[in-house]
Amino acid sequence: MRDLLIKLSSLLTQRCIQIEAVRESITNAICHRDYRIASNVQVRIFDDRIEVWGVGPLPEPLTIEDLKRRHRSILRNLLIGKCFFLIKFIEEWGTGTNRIIEWCLKYGLPEPIFEEVSGSLVVTLKKYRISEEELKKLNERQRKVIEHLKVYKRISRSEYAKLTGCSERTAFRDLGELMKNKVVIRKGKSKKTYYELA
Repeated sequence: MRDLLIKLSSLLTQRCIQIEAVRESITNAICHRDYRIASNVQVRIFDDRIEVWGVGPLPEPLTIEDLKRRHRSILRNLLIGKCFFLIKFIEEWGTGTNRIIEWCLKYGLPEPIFEEVSGSLVVTLKKYRISEEELKKLNERQRKVIEHLKVYKRISRSEYAKLTGCSERTAFRDLGELMKNKVVIRKGKSKKTYYELA
């Protein structure tokens, strides 16, 4: 538990996750889990995402697509749900997944992924907009700089050239492609110009 809190604290400091979305995902997993199954709710932390694994599938007739729009709440565990409601962890029945989506998008993060894996509902909260598929389309220099930006948050054109061993002209072209594909954004002016992950 201590290690989990340390990792979450680090992610919050870096503004890589939306804490309300994480809390809501965990709350939903506890309230809606199937307690007849001998398993545990899990929070899995990766470099590029957080996964909250519930226990058991969605209650019928709910579908994954229903979670992305207004839907009725089918609460498996009424007493647990009521306790979370009384301590204000649940604001309104049937709105949790909609709020998770709203919070992530407002925070500038990708829309969360809801899926059923091995009979359990999994919520994936991504830390960056860039996907693995998009990364594969980038050249080696660009991928190296993306990894740099994940840690150091910003980079200038001259720093790009120094880090990748290319000319500033090549750095300018690479950064232009990254901006065109909405991977990075440019900030500042003239000599104070720098780039951040979109």
